[in-house]
Amino acid sequence: MEVFISTSTIMMLVLTVILAVIPCYLLNKLWFKPKKFEKLLKSQGLHGDPYKLSLFDNSKQNHMMKLQHEAKSKSIGLFKEPAPSIFSPIHQIVHKYGKNSFLWEGTTPKVVITDPDQIKQVFNMIEDFPKPKLSSIAKYLSNGLTQHEGEKWAKHRKIINPAFHIEKLKGMLPAFSHSCEEMISKWKELLSSDGTCEIDVWPFLQNLTRDVISRTAFGSSYVEGSKIFEHLKRQGFLLMTTRYANIPLWWLLPTTTKRRMQEMDRDIGDSLAGIIEKRVKSLNNGETANDDLLGILLQSNQAKNQEHGNSKSIGMTTEEVMDECKLFYLAGQETTSVLLVWTMVLLGRYPEWQARAREEVLHVFGNQNPNFGGLSQLKTVTMILYEVLRLYPPTIYFNRAIRKDLKLGSLFLSKGTQVSFPIFLIHQDRDIWGDDAKEFKPERFAEGIAKATKGQVCYFPFGWGPRICIGQNFALLEAKIVISLLLQNFSFELSPTYVHLPTTVLTLQPKYGATIILHKL
Repeated sequence: MEVFISTSTIMMLVLTVILAVIPCYLLNKLWFKPKKFEKLLKSQGLHGDPYKLSLFDNSKQNHMMKLQHEAKSKSIGLFKEPAPSIFSPIHQIVHKYGKNSFLWEGTTPKVVITDPDQIKQVFNMIEDFPKPKLSSIAKYLSNGLTQHEGEKWAKHRKIINPAFHIEKLKGMLPAFSHSCEEMISKWKELLSSDGTCEIDVWPFLQNLTRDVISRTAFGSSYVEGSKIFEHLKRQGFLLMTTRYANIPLWWLLPTTTKRRMQEMDRDIGDSLAGIIEKRVKSLNNGETANDDLLGILLQSNQAKNQEHGNSKSIGMTTEEVMDECKLFYLAGQETTSVLLVWTMVLLGRYPEWQARAREEVLHVFGNQNPNFGGLSQLKTVTMILYEVLRLYPPTIYFNRAIRKDLKLGSLFLSKGTQVSFPIFLIHQDRDIWGDDAKEFKPERFAEGIAKATKGQVCYFPFGWGPRICIGQNFALLEAKIVISLLLQNFSFELSPTYVHLPTTVLTLQPKYGATIILHKL
């Protein structure tokens, strides 16, 4: 006897199964799994807020805004202590529960790691501790080397490495000096008859580092590069100021923010594609590559393809080259501009260190432009930059995901959790650095980083291990040249109107700028 089942009956059965499975799946993902994570972490002596199902609860955000407002009222005028106070969820959790703590980001628990041995283990085990996946919208900003894993990361790193070789960086020093001299000329035009002026140096330093990265990344095409940067900057602002960024599935909706991000991404893509196409055509015609970051990158990529019979699948695609160019901009401009602004703020706050640094610069260079050979002799300037990066690291924490159940020291961590290094707190940990951890004392680096850290992994403004920032030498060379040129031309002090409130917008920045009084030498 044959049984006939209609199509509508089958569809009803499928729909019934789906309606039964989805609630079970969501219940497990949104409640049972997080509570299981919580139980495991607490059983190992870790402390944190209880998990709550609150997808649309803005209470935490409102609490953070309240803390920021309180900090603003306390931060008017010159700051007394060089180490700033940062109000982020991870800092509040550590303040509340201590170092052995965890916090929640949606349904994902983040375990706070501050032990140098555990930090070293995570940085070295890059296969087991990859970077967390970016949201679909965040990929518009950062989808290059820093986000790749495994073989793709290794391939991109190898292709990009030549662009940041020290010999190539030497050739970029004139661009560093040229851009800085243009800024200094603008400042001199603002001086009053007595040779002084009061200005907010923060936007000038941002423009300076943007100009540097435009010139060094694109050479003669730097004007087009600057337009690209403006779009990237606006994208970063949209990403950081969107209130509902952490709500699940929010970015799947056709929001105005998403549409604007996509429009700017298309404009960036069109501009980059045009620049890259011209360069590739020149290389294919046998012309010498430009000695800028893009030229070196394309030449290295071409060499990689030629090693394998011009197979384009071996090297980077045009889209991947474009992603790396975006990363040049964000990482190169952001990191160096914040390093420079906090260096000026701290030297304005501590004139004795400014005087020592100027004496060294004049001894090494006189009134001549800084050169590569002399930069390695700047011991005091280097100590100052290291100390600024300790107190004001560009990034205030690193996050890593966990691919499988594993042990980290004495901790058992299960797949699906994350670990977070609060760089800012580790850099100021009295147990590591001593009772003066929050003080500005560049002399702690007089014998180098290894001596200052006693060989521990407790100082990592550029990361550490195999994935340490590829552009750290670029940033430090640029900073040394800029600081040297500034010290040759001006003495400076913090204005009484300066408001000290470091805040995180991609990087750790002065929320209300950096008002400095310049004195022409």
